Amino acid sequence: MTGDRATVSFVVPGSLATLTGGYGYDREIIAGLERRGWLVRVHELPGDYPFPSPESRAGAARVLAALPAGARVVVDGLALGALPAEAAREAGRLSLVALVHHPLADETGLAEPARTALFESERRALQAATRVVVTSRATAVRLGAFGVAPSSITVIEPGTEPAPAARGSGSPTVALLCVATLVPRKGHDVLIRALAALANRPWHLTCAGGLDRDPAWTASVQDLIRVSGLEPRVSLAGELGRSALDARYDAADVFVLPTWYEGYGMAVAEALARGLPVVSSATGAIGDLVGPDAGRLVPPGDAEALTEALRSVIDDAALRARWSEGARRVRAKLPSWDDAAGLMARTIEGIDG
Repeated sequence: MTGDRATVSFVVPGSLATLTGGYGYDREIIAGLERRGWLVRVHELPGDYPFPSPESRAGAARVLAALPAGARVVVDGLALGALPAEAAREAGRLSLVALVHHPLADETGLAEPARTALFESERRALQAATRVVVTSRATAVRLGAFGVAPSSITVIEPGTEPAPAARGSGSPTVALLCVATLVPRKGHDVLIRALAALANRPWHLTCAGGLDRDPAWTASVQDLIRVSGLEPRVSLAGELGRSALDARYDAADVFVLPTWYEGYGMAVAEALARGLPVVSSATGAIGDLVGPDAGRLVPPGDAEALTEALRSVIDDAALRARWSEGARRVRAKLPSWDDAAGLMARTIEGIDG
């Protein structure tokens, strides 16, 4: 405690300003705690997580060791899962809260030795946590395989900012929007293959999301776009700031996310908050978010099923309108960031500090 203010430290890998859903969640929770009067100290760990160098691990160990005994410490899972020895060393001294967006070993494209190593590393690290916060019920269930007791888990779903309904493109060409960093898990290659089969339909795809997280993968997606003859019809907009991204949502007719795996699906929730029809994958919490009336979900990686879903929504304006109405009904039920921050505050208050 500092005076009468509740105090918590957040430990994150890299810059908290990184524009991804996970870091966005962290930022919103921190801002919500601060609005409640909490003193939040943020510690950014340099290094390439979840595969830190020995020097990065030593730096993380120094950050944890410098925290006062009894401190409440929320550690983003991208870092914690890679630091099992460091977490175990501090478990008796600090009250560690693991914040797991999704298990590290479930990332798409990992070689099996790396997957196995990440699973074991995160399993060990989670044993050092006093409490585990996850962002979806699906992730809570998944952590059973890591030996995490359900009684130690708190589900805190991401909030969603209220937003005006998207006005759409106002064009006969259906504007498709995908919001996701270009990494294998997000399935941009599946989307391009699906759309290549619809070259005779009127559509344009904008992909908003960082292009530098996996340069080799980005290059392969760009090659696929070129080979498929879709360069004039696919825009890779890169990482966008808030106002620019809001403009993309507003001008969209359909939101599409062909992801292989999500814990929650924050971009899907953002699209629903704008009343956009959704075409996505049946994974994580996306099915709970979209429901039966706001879009269509297909099996992850199934390009043919994705083609058929997109064909339906591109061809049928009445279907788009019905799904948009369904999305507007969903938006009223989405949790707020204030709700999420309040639950995080109660969770931290409930541990020894």
